[in-house]
Amino acid sequence: MERTFKSPRAEYGKTLVALGQKNKNIVVMDADLSCSTQTKMFAKEFPDRFFNVGIAEQDLMTTAAGLSTVGKIPFVSTFAMFASGRAWEQIRNSICYSKLNVKICATHGGITVGEDGASHQALEDISLMRSIPNMTVIIPADSEETKQAIEFAAEYDGPVYIRIARTELADIFDTSYKFNIKKAVKLKEGKDVTIISNGDTLVEVLDCAKILSDKGINAEVIHLPVVKPIDKETVLESAKKTKRVVTVENHSVIGGLGSAVSEVLSENQPTLLKRIGINDEFGQSGKAKELLEFYGLTAGKLSETITEFIK
Repeated sequence: MERTFKSPRAEYGKTLVALGQKNKNIVVMDADLSCSTQTKMFAKEFPDRFFNVGIAEQDLMTTAAGLSTVGKIPFVSTFAMFASGRAWEQIRNSICYSKLNVKICATHGGITVGEDGASHQALEDISLMRSIPNMTVIIPADSEETKQAIEFAAEYDGPVYIRIARTELADIFDTSYKFNIKKAVKLKEGKDVTIISNGDTLVEVLDCAKILSDKGINAEVIHLPVVKPIDKETVLESAKKTKRVVTVENHSVIGGLGSAVSEVLSENQPTLLKRIGINDEFGQSGKAKELLEFYGLTAGKLSETITEFIK
């Protein structure tokens, strides 16, 4: 069946408008990137509730913190590199320390940022965000899940970091899907190896599972959109069954999804684990698909690596 592709960023923008129509306390803030983050949709609809702070990400976070203390629900956006890196201290001390109700929706994470290159490709943002107490970390895999994650964040009381892909993503979920902050999603049953992923690598993992099946390898596929708090039960249940676990992420193998899963396994049920991601190096300029191929994150490359791992 032919896949349809949609922009999670566009879905983010539309969802903000819909939420803004229902809740007058929702405000949206950006750091001079509203065209890229698609918060421009909210700015057009509610100009008196949209604030562009300019290229001043630290001010963005501290101003959002202040607005949250008077009952507003700030959704703040910029590129993941600047949201997580440049403003980390402000997120830690001004937002998370007091568990303020700020939603950080960062776009352009991972190598799929593409031609902007290493300076703009956040490969460390999940590691940085999940290390902060009180922070919830979500990485949606398509537009429908992005919509539902944003809706969840609007109702949840506390800091949330949501990484929204730059590229158009294949539809994986339809409107029957129900985002659950507490549960991972088992997309395919298997017995030979567990593959855990999220974000824009999930579709590659699903295609990889088909390639592995043709080789006689029955892979279980788990989508883990919520890296923190992590669904330990689903991870451990699958690992107990397959005895081998592979994590796949558009992020450094240090500190992200792979590290979160390895912590769960090592403390509860030591299991043979392979982390696939960016191996302690910076990204580079190139088209998104070319970079996924170069870093071994396409379905074909993944199938080769996983086949070798489970021999």
